[in-house]
Amino acid sequence: MAAPQPLYERIEKQLRRRLAAATDGDPFPSEPRLAAEFGVSRMTVRAALAGLERDGLLERVPGRGSFVRKAAAARPVGTLLSFYDQALAAGRTPRSRVLRAGVRPASPQEAAALYPTAPVQDATVVGVSRVRLFDDLPVAVEHATFPASLDALLTADLETGSLHNALRRLGLHPTLGSSVLTARTAGDDAPELGVDAATPMLVEMRSIADQHGAPLEHTVSSYVAHRYALQVDFSVAHREGP
Repeated sequence: MAAPQPLYERIEKQLRRRLAAATDGDPFPSEPRLAAEFGVSRMTVRAALAGLERDGLLERVPGRGSFVRKAAAARPVGTLLSFYDQALAAGRTPRSRVLRAGVRPASPQEAAALYPTAPVQDATVVGVSRVRLFDDLPVAVEHATFPASLDALLTADLETGSLHNALRRLGLHPTLGSSVLTARTAGDDAPELGVDAATPMLVEMRSIADQHGAPLEHTVSSYVAHRYALQVDFSVAHREGP
């Protein structure tokens, strides 16, 4: 005779059905409320919620509560699509919270990307660091840099506007790019993103050239892994054996 299913698993199944009918970002009942609803202890509710959080269906935001999370929309890596345009395509409102913006000395990495023929010690850049949000959900910390001659970007709308659109208004069109993907934990960025310091992050370092092939942008974006995804299409290499 099969052992009875644990109570927390039965509650988890009911909550999964509830989440399937919910919308991304919907608030979810608190532990005390669920404990009262099912007539169980908070410990039992906590065990039921653990599986939902592990599968990325539910997210607890410190100081705000728990929220429904649907699968992150995947951006094709081979497509040059800005965060602003991706948010609009997903039916979300793109927003930004500015951390720092101004002209500053370039790091060696930024200088190599934006001024490949200029001495590193002489290079300055326009730096714009922002928290990027889908609606009110923080998704990434982005550090974007541009040649210092583009200081007009600092007068653009850095909170609700698109820097790529601002570049186009200056007659410069982001055209070709390359990215390197790595990973890390949230660390010092955790408070800005509303996550734990150990939360996995997807890091994209990209360089973009304009329509003339000149370096235009060098950006490092760190995405909360369960809030953002990248889609990679590839071919399978085949080598004939001996």
